[in-house]
Amino acid sequence: MEEATRERSWMNAHTASIAGLVVYVIATIILVSADGVLLARDTVFAWLMVGMLMVSLSDLKGWARGVIVDWLPYFGILFLYDFLRGQVGQNPIFEPHLMPQIDFDRFLFSSVPSVSLQERFWDPLHIDALDVAVWAVYMTHFFMVFLISAVLWRVARPKFLEFRAMVCTLSMAAFTTYALFPAVPPWMASDQNAVGPITRLIGNVWAHLGVGAASAIWGHGSDWSNVVAAVPSLHVGFPALILCFFWPTGKWWVRAICLAYVLAMSFALVYAGEHYVFDIVLGWIYALATYVGVRKVRALWASRRERRAAQRADEVPATS
Repeated sequence: MEEATRERSWMNAHTASIAGLVVYVIATIILVSADGVLLARDTVFAWLMVGMLMVSLSDLKGWARGVIVDWLPYFGILFLYDFLRGQVGQNPIFEPHLMPQIDFDRFLFSSVPSVSLQERFWDPLHIDALDVAVWAVYMTHFFMVFLISAVLWRVARPKFLEFRAMVCTLSMAAFTTYALFPAVPPWMASDQNAVGPITRLIGNVWAHLGVGAASAIWGHGSDWSNVVAAVPSLHVGFPALILCFFWPTGKWWVRAICLAYVLAMSFALVYAGEHYVFDIVLGWIYALATYVGVRKVRALWASRRERRAAQRADEVPATS
């Protein structure tokens, strides 16, 4: 009898979660169709919290506890990263570097890849499928990490905690570099006539798609923007971190998707004039170093806790 009751309760909870997910997906499609892709981190965070609520209707206490314990600190750290990055952008410590990235790319390719790719493929009078695909890949930066975090939180909380630590560590490592090594991106170098003509084409695609407000936001930036926060590229650093995270345990098709995502983002950033190959390579390196470093620190921390637990167990007097 109890087993039948538990099974019925599980089925009801499962049905509620699926129904909530369906409603959420439909609402997301309507929202994106009306207002475009969500760009602001606080908006993405709030909408994901709504989504997690919709799939947690049978466990509202668990959802509330998760938001307070797991998600608010997560968002707080990334909010701090955004704020500090913006402050450094408005009050730079050092002059932005222009030539090291250009010299690196020219050494590898005998030219600046952003210039070469746009000469070959970019036509401002005709936005084609490649341009829209590049825009779509680029836009995933604004929600992919949170989306993966939400899925991990729902299905494997220990994995979520590990991934959260990696995302926060990578963000702060990147911020430190932005503060110490501000760097001019390709499109800005082109404006300064340091390289050939480069269009920052993401805004053009926004306008072509008919999302004028988003295009204006993109073009003029925000109070927390930092246009010289280019080295390393977090746009590719996060996909590379995702690849590292899922590579040891993911199935072959998961690995293939993650690898394709890294390569697609790398191409998109260079073609769109947002980053040099120099920035991309450093993004890969930072992601790998973050993955290895966080794994080692967490392993050492777990080992230390186990030793302390064993010591406390040994100190408990035996009872006769």
